[in-house]
Amino acid sequence: MVAADTKQNNAPQKKLNGTVIVTYRCNARCSMCNRYKAPSKPEEELTLETIAKLPPMYFTNITGGEPFIRADLADIVRELYKKSDRIVISTNGFFTDRIIALCEEFPQVGIRISIEGLEETNNAIRGLENGFQRGYGTLKRLVDMGMKDVGFGMTVQDRNAPDLVPLYKISDELGMEFATASLHNSFYFVEAKNIIHDRPMVAGHFEALVNELLKSNSPKKWFRAYFNHGLINYIYGQPRLLPCDMSFDTFFIDPYGDVMPCNGTKDKEVMGNLNTQTWDELWNSPEAEAVRQKVRSCDRQCWMIGSVSPAMHKYIWKPAWWVLRHKLRPGKKYSMYENEICRRYRDGLVTKEELDACSTCDLAAAVSDGLSDASREQLRDKTGEEIVAENLAAQSAENA
Repeated sequence: MVAADTKQNNAPQKKLNGTVIVTYRCNARCSMCNRYKAPSKPEEELTLETIAKLPPMYFTNITGGEPFIRADLADIVRELYKKSDRIVISTNGFFTDRIIALCEEFPQVGIRISIEGLEETNNAIRGLENGFQRGYGTLKRLVDMGMKDVGFGMTVQDRNAPDLVPLYKISDELGMEFATASLHNSFYFVEAKNIIHDRPMVAGHFEALVNELLKSNSPKKWFRAYFNHGLINYIYGQPRLLPCDMSFDTFFIDPYGDVMPCNGTKDKEVMGNLNTQTWDELWNSPEAEAVRQKVRSCDRQCWMIGSVSPAMHKYIWKPAWWVLRHKLRPGKKYSMYENEICRRYRDGLVTKEELDACSTCDLAAAVSDGLSDASREQLRDKTGEEIVAENLAAQSAENA
């Protein structure tokens, strides 16, 4: 009996899929995300000591806010590589010198730069002066360095949907990755009013992207086609194509050390705090189990890569069968009308108002921001934009 217990205690710990939100500070002014208005205080943000308590991970996404606002990001990456097989950093690409320096030290790291369309569209949506040229220029420099895991990330909406395929073709010509998302509402985005207005138009551009991906020679792109097929399903407010297992084998941790199931909930759902607990205490706590019960009954139907990618691996036969069916039909293109809901809307069997009611858009919602009391207190006298500008000015003065 003792030997059996010892064997159980020495069993390897299950690897998880993790997202580390290192800061809520952001220098962009994205129209679909108000996080820049609600930054975290630098002195409250995740420390290396807390990051060292994270569990083994097969994949880690570092995000924000804008992660490269943190001057110690290289130290964070160094610590996470002790825990994780693969790391990808999501960034707006503005801090080119910092990105290049980090990639010189960690050439195996992945970089995804958010670009919301071609130049005029991107700059209007992201609110960064010369944002497209800064982001695209950073990507080009990374490719010229020989970086293998770099690419675009695009959040598709009415305003930029026509740029979806042109931007994909740019990434494809450069041999870059191309990640997509659609509008979401949650505490993480400090937003409740995001919604697709012209669903058939946006879905039509996703349809075109799916066909571009399916005709490639890359099996990885075929499965991305399935993901984008799921985005059409999502913008029509339909149930997820795959189960959501967030909080079971996937987690998020915010700048305050709070561990959460995901970043898609209306209000912040906390499983525990890694600043004050060990990982095992937190992950196996009653609070964590209560959050898992909420996940099992969640009706938000999110379709974001953070939850879908692990599900695609776990339930691989579902996307694999979809891919196989579409690859075995040479000459026949994918159609968004394979989705019953698209046909029903086209045929007048469901109204726009009914679909709007299926979305997470809530014009009357009180928007949650997930901030600590101290971070919220700093907003009494200054705007989030002013606070971040002062942070960056102080960093520049230190480096002068």
